[in-house]
Amino acid sequence: MEGVVVKPDKTAFTDCWRISWQKPYIMRLAFSAGLGGLLFGYDTGVISGALLYIREDFKSVDKHTWLQETIVSMAVAGAIVGAGFGGVLNDKYGRKKSIMLADVLFFIGAIVMAASVTPWMIILGRIFVGLGVGMASMTSPLYISEASPARIRGALVSINGLLITGGQFLSYLINLAFTNAQGTWRWMLGIAGLPALLQFFLMLSLPESPRWLYRQGNVKEARFILEKIYPEDEVEDEMKALETSVEAEKAEEGSMGDTLISKLKHIWGNDVVRRGLYAGVTVQVAQQFVGINTVMYYSPTIVQFAGFASKQTALALSLITSGLNAVGSIASMFSVDRYGRRRLMIISMFGIISCLIVLAALFYQASEHAPPVTSLESLHFGANATCYNYVQATQPSNWNCMTCLRSSSDCAFCANGKYRAGACLAATKTVKNMCGAEHRTWYTNGCPSKFGIYTVLLLGLYIISYSPGMGTAPWIVNSEIYPLKYRGIGGGIAAVSNWVSNLIVSETFLTLTETLGPAGTFLLFAGFSAIGLVAIFFLVPETKGLQFEEVEKMLQKGFRPKLCCSSKDKDDDVEYN
Repeated sequence: MEGVVVKPDKTAFTDCWRISWQKPYIMRLAFSAGLGGLLFGYDTGVISGALLYIREDFKSVDKHTWLQETIVSMAVAGAIVGAGFGGVLNDKYGRKKSIMLADVLFFIGAIVMAASVTPWMIILGRIFVGLGVGMASMTSPLYISEASPARIRGALVSINGLLITGGQFLSYLINLAFTNAQGTWRWMLGIAGLPALLQFFLMLSLPESPRWLYRQGNVKEARFILEKIYPEDEVEDEMKALETSVEAEKAEEGSMGDTLISKLKHIWGNDVVRRGLYAGVTVQVAQQFVGINTVMYYSPTIVQFAGFASKQTALALSLITSGLNAVGSIASMFSVDRYGRRRLMIISMFGIISCLIVLAALFYQASEHAPPVTSLESLHFGANATCYNYVQATQPSNWNCMTCLRSSSDCAFCANGKYRAGACLAATKTVKNMCGAEHRTWYTNGCPSKFGIYTVLLLGLYIISYSPGMGTAPWIVNSEIYPLKYRGIGGGIAAVSNWVSNLIVSETFLTLTETLGPAGTFLLFAGFSAIGLVAIFFLVPETKGLQFEEVEKMLQKGFRPKLCCSSKDKDDDVEYN
């Protein structure tokens, strides 16, 4: 019973509906804990739109890309710490209290961000939120898993994953709803405190995980909770399974030693676990280095790179990509057990690489065909309004919109018609108002482009390629690739590698776009994705349909990939030594 998260199939969803109808208490547990996933998704997604308005209110943020990257990525940095301490807190104080502590951190972070008077207050609030995200990312699914009937556990745990993508989609809706409100980004960031409060009070009336209670010696209380979850004739069997699982787990923990170093030495000396880590860490790192969170965290900015100057338009188009991510998560529930984890990831990677290469080509073409800058247009608003770099340029006649924007953060492009020649002006509020007064469009991130709509379509296709495969399969692989007794520490190492990779990507994206341009940046991610594809092909076996004991035997023997399926088993993509 314990420690196994069965991935849902159609039968599991049917059983889930039937059992939940008979015992609505189960669904109450799952959705109450699943709000942690909603908060996780909301707080990681909301910053993409809020950042557009934070840049308007704080000029230091607008002028320094490293400050924008820090505001975005500090939540990820906090999540690394939160996930690390979350495991300790889960074991010592229980799943319920850990979820409630995460809610407190979410709420404090939301209030601090909403009340911020300096960028550093926003960063502090993001750190608090990140700590909550890190704790929620591991505690919510753990609580659901341990407080669910075994045969519908996969379906109920998948609710948490669905709520994560749902939270991201909700964040884009909220961003769009508050674009014209007084305070814009303060509402966007602060409203996250409401679901945190809701979950906190819901958890007050819910029990602790029966598994944690049993480990603490509270056998009667553990039985009482199981009686509310399982039919009466199944409770005794579940208690016996729980006893066997917990006792075996305690024995294994004792054999590995008490310190983290001794545990790491123990697992690294084990061929099965080490090979499992090769696969688990590979898929988690590859998931981030395909660049997905550049789209999740900076989607409106990328849309502006594509030539859509309006913040409302950028947010509305970004909503599409977030919605596709949520739809892809649902699609993965029905495809991952049919087509397999490895095969789905490889297909996904081919789609991702293709999309990134075409995106790079589109951004390159948009840059090459950007509207020209002319002296007549630039001096139209007066010499003092013209960008200083343009005035001092040796060959200003060769400048176009992209040359103007890349020359300095103090320069902006004022378009005189959609694709006609425009002015390179000083990026000040006064000059911006002068440009707008003549019904012209003001560009600071990207330029007017005929390729813009195709770029947005490619972003959507990129999400469709990513979500059902690389979006979900790495987490499934990490739930199946380790022997039961090593699943906690193995999954923890892989999760930390995921968060660290996430931090690297989110902290460097804007700097890369300044240095390499959007085209070069997406081409770089295509290169990383190609490396990831090769690593997955050689290091990650298929675990579809295998019992945990079979996975362990497979890793013990080792494996080598084959370019085509063997005649022995058409579903296998690897040959074992």
